[in-house]
Amino acid sequence: MSAAVGHPLNDEAAAAAAAKLSDIADTLEREAETSKRPQGQPDRSGHPADFFHMSPMIGYGNPLSPPVDVWAVEGENGQREIRGRVTFDYQYEGPPTCVHGGVIAELFDEMLGSANIIANQAGMTGTLTIRYHKPTPLLAPLDLVARLTGRERRKIFAWGGIYHNGELTAEANGIFIEMNPQLMLKIVTANVNEATAPVLDPEFARMIAEAATD
Repeated sequence: MSAAVGHPLNDEAAAAAAAKLSDIADTLEREAETSKRPQGQPDRSGHPADFFHMSPMIGYGNPLSPPVDVWAVEGENGQREIRGRVTFDYQYEGPPTCVHGGVIAELFDEMLGSANIIANQAGMTGTLTIRYHKPTPLLAPLDLVARLTGRERRKIFAWGGIYHNGELTAEANGIFIEMNPQLMLKIVTANVNEATAPVLDPEFARMIAEAATD
C-alpha cells in the first residue's frame, strides 16, 4: 500500500497489479462466509493488542492498520496504562510530511479506549478533545501514552499523548460513557436493523442478550 500511495508508479505496473488484486478479491469474496467474523469481548487481563483485533489502528487483523504496537505498563500511581509505538507511512499523510490530523484523532480514540479497558473502566466515546501542539511527522518513530484519569458516575475520563524525540506533538482528553448491557443491546439491535449486511457476530449477540437479562 505504501508503494502505491507514496511512490511514482507507471500505468502498466499499476494495471498489472490491479488485475492481480482483483483476482484475489474475487477469491476472498467467493470463499468468505456470509456471517460476520467473531469480534469477542476485550479481556483486560490480556494483551492490549488483542482488545480490538480488527481495529483500523491497533488491529493486527485489519489491513488498514499501520499497525500501532501497544502494550500495558504500571503507571506511577500503580494503575495499568497503555504505552505504544508507531511510524505512520505515506498513506496516513495530511499536510506535506505530516500525519493527517484525522488519523491522530482516530489513534487517540483507540488508545484512550484501551487505557480505560485495562483499568476496568470501559466505555464508549462521548467527547474527544485534541490539542495539536505541533505537526506530527510522517515516517518517524512516535511514542504513545494513554491513561485513565478519573471517573464521575457514568463518565470516564482519560488522557493520551503522542511524542516525537521526547517532545509532545499532540494530546487528547476524552470523556467516555459507561454502557449498561440493556442500553448496549438497544444500540446493537437498532444498528443491525439498519445495516445492509451482517454487522454482528452470533457470539457477541448472545453475550449481550444474556447480560441484558441479568
